Amino acid sequence: MRDKIDLIKKELANISVSTAQELESFRLTYISRKGVISNLFDEFKTISSDQKKEFGGTINQLKQDVQTKFKSFSNELSSKESNETHYSDVTLPDNINKGSVHPLTQVKNRIIQIFERQGFNVSDGPEIEDDWHNFTALNFPENHPARDMQDTYFLKKNPDILLRTHTSNVQTRLMEHGTPPFRSIMPGRVYRNEAISARAHCFFNQIEGLYVDKGVSFKDLKQTIYHFATAFFGEGTQIRFRPSYFPFTEPSAEIDISCFICGGDGCKICKNSGWVEIGGSGMVDPNVLENCGIDAKEYSGFAFGMGVERMTMLKYQIDDIRLFSENDVRFLNQF
Repeated sequence: MRDKIDLIKKELANISVSTAQELESFRLTYISRKGVISNLFDEFKTISSDQKKEFGGTINQLKQDVQTKFKSFSNELSSKESNETHYSDVTLPDNINKGSVHPLTQVKNRIIQIFERQGFNVSDGPEIEDDWHNFTALNFPENHPARDMQDTYFLKKNPDILLRTHTSNVQTRLMEHGTPPFRSIMPGRVYRNEAISARAHCFFNQIEGLYVDKGVSFKDLKQTIYHFATAFFGEGTQIRFRPSYFPFTEPSAEIDISCFICGGDGCKICKNSGWVEIGGSGMVDPNVLENCGIDAKEYSGFAFGMGVERMTMLKYQIDDIRLFSENDVRFLNQF
């Protein structure tokens, strides 16, 4: 063992390091778990007791010397790198394309920003959902025709589990596990078994909103939507509510805004009607509140929802929803 220790000391005295690769080689050779010093300690365990007293201190001192040398080499290399002058390669092209935020993300973030200024926070929930939170709690009775409004992806092995068809499942979970008041918006991806075309897709993004408290009225809903439409589409935007039907709200209404392209005169965007639909809304049905453990006699609320793709198509006059998911650089570079 003495000869081996003397040999290692001679190697250390003559070794030098000038690159990061050589430094790593030094570490692996001497300091790593399978290195020279580790092997010495393994061999030390097998020698006789009278020899351990002789070599124990020597091996420990050798270990310290190796570590000191490694630290010294490391500091020298760091100092050398910091003192080197780095030059730019002027022959490289300067027209490198930079990435940008996806148009759907831009619009989603803008919608969230507007509602956050009105006191709404952001809530999230699972995309793989059970029937109760996606349908039953929202006043969709089993085998009710209203379920046909949304062609659903069910899991083959468990028909009670599905891909959520709307972000309303976040509303039911929020009300089920919390205590009013609630003022929240729920952005997220949803799935419906629809034929893919320029106007429809099997997956898309929604943003829904929920406000539950004592004394909430339809007037509060109208003011909230009006403020959003003005902030998103510009001053002078008008809104109207058309009676509609949703199982989870009563009364229910579709939300239209005055066409921001033609100013209400009629164009291809509004199909010459002067109005553009942006989403659905209504007062939360008392059955939904009761299903989620909230006293409908004490609390009331409103809910609304809109598609992010539709809002983006309206804002940028895009006529094909498939463009958002095809990753066509020619399309994305416009944003």
